[in-house]
Amino acid sequence: MSDTDRVHDGIFQVVVNGLSSTVVPGTTLGELVRRVTDHQAGIAVALNAEIVPRSHWDAVQVQAGDRVEVLTAAAGG
Repeated sequence: MSDTDRVHDGIFQVVVNGLSSTVVPGTTLGELVRRVTDHQAGIAVALNAEIVPRSHWDAVQVQAGDRVEVLTAAAGG
Protein backbone atom coordinates (compact mmCIF):
# COMPACT_ATOMS: atom_id res chain seq x y z
CA MET A 1 0.00 0.00 0.00
CA SER A 2 1.37 3.38 -0.95
CA ASP A 3 0.89 6.65 0.94
CA THR A 4 -1.43 7.83 -1.83
CA ASP A 5 -3.80 4.91 -1.17
CA ARG A 6 -4.47 6.05 2.40
CA VAL A 7 -6.38 9.30 2.94
CA HIS A 8 -6.88 9.90 6.67
CA ASP A 9 -8.51 8.40 9.76
CA GLY A 10 -8.50 4.94 8.19
CA ILE A 11 -10.35 6.08 5.08
CA PHE A 12 -8.61 4.86 1.94
CA GLN A 13 -8.74 4.72 -1.85
CA VAL A 14 -9.64 1.84 -4.13
CA VAL A 15 -10.13 1.89 -7.90
CA VAL A 16 -13.60 0.89 -9.12
CA ASN A 17 -14.04 0.52 -12.87
CA GLY A 18 -10.98 2.68 -13.43
CA LEU A 19 -12.08 5.52 -11.13
CA SER A 20 -10.70 6.31 -7.68
CA SER A 21 -13.21 5.77 -4.89
CA THR A 22 -12.90 6.60 -1.19
CA VAL A 23 -14.04 3.87 1.19
CA VAL A 24 -14.01 3.17 4.90
CA PRO A 25 -12.52 0.08 6.52
CA GLY A 26 -14.91 -2.85 6.38
CA THR A 27 -16.37 -1.91 2.99
CA THR A 28 -17.31 -5.07 1.10
CA LEU A 29 -17.41 -5.89 -2.58
CA GLY A 30 -21.19 -6.16 -2.26
CA GLU A 31 -21.40 -2.56 -1.05
CA LEU A 32 -19.24 -1.37 -3.93
CA VAL A 33 -21.37 -3.27 -6.45
CA ARG A 34 -24.51 -1.59 -5.09
CA ARG A 35 -22.81 1.81 -5.52
CA VAL A 36 -22.10 1.07 -9.17
CA THR A 37 -25.31 -0.61 -10.37
CA ASP A 38 -28.88 -1.37 -9.40
CA HIS A 39 -28.84 -4.56 -11.50
CA GLN A 40 -29.19 -7.83 -9.63
CA ALA A 41 -28.46 -10.26 -12.46
CA GLY A 42 -25.81 -10.53 -15.14
CA ILE A 43 -23.03 -9.05 -13.00
CA ALA A 44 -19.50 -10.29 -12.46
CA VAL A 45 -16.93 -8.77 -10.10
CA ALA A 46 -13.16 -8.98 -10.29
CA LEU A 47 -10.93 -7.99 -7.38
CA ASN A 48 -7.35 -7.37 -8.46
CA ALA A 49 -8.01 -9.27 -11.71
CA GLU A 50 -9.51 -12.33 -9.94
CA ILE A 51 -13.21 -13.13 -10.34
CA VAL A 52 -15.02 -13.28 -6.98
CA PRO A 53 -18.13 -15.50 -6.75
CA ARG A 54 -21.34 -13.61 -5.95
CA SER A 55 -21.75 -15.72 -2.80
CA HIS A 56 -18.59 -14.05 -1.40
CA TRP A 57 -19.29 -10.40 -2.28
CA ASP A 58 -20.70 -9.47 1.12
CA ALA A 59 -17.90 -11.25 2.98
CA VAL A 60 -14.88 -9.92 1.06
CA GLN A 61 -13.62 -6.58 2.38
CA VAL A 62 -11.63 -4.34 0.07
CA GLN A 63 -8.21 -3.05 1.07
CA ALA A 64 -6.36 0.16 0.23
CA GLY A 65 -5.18 0.14 -3.37
CA ASP A 66 -7.46 -2.69 -4.50
CA ARG A 67 -8.72 -2.63 -8.08
CA VAL A 68 -12.36 -3.64 -8.50
CA GLU A 69 -14.10 -4.18 -11.83
CA VAL A 70 -17.90 -4.50 -11.89
CA LEU A 71 -18.94 -6.01 -15.21
CA THR A 72 -22.46 -6.32 -16.57
CA ALA A 73 -23.54 -8.71 -19.30
CA ALA A 74 -24.82 -7.20 -22.53
CA ALA A 75 -27.23 -9.01 -24.81
CA GLY A 76 -27.03 -8.65 -28.52
CA GLY A 77 -25.48 -10.03 -31.60
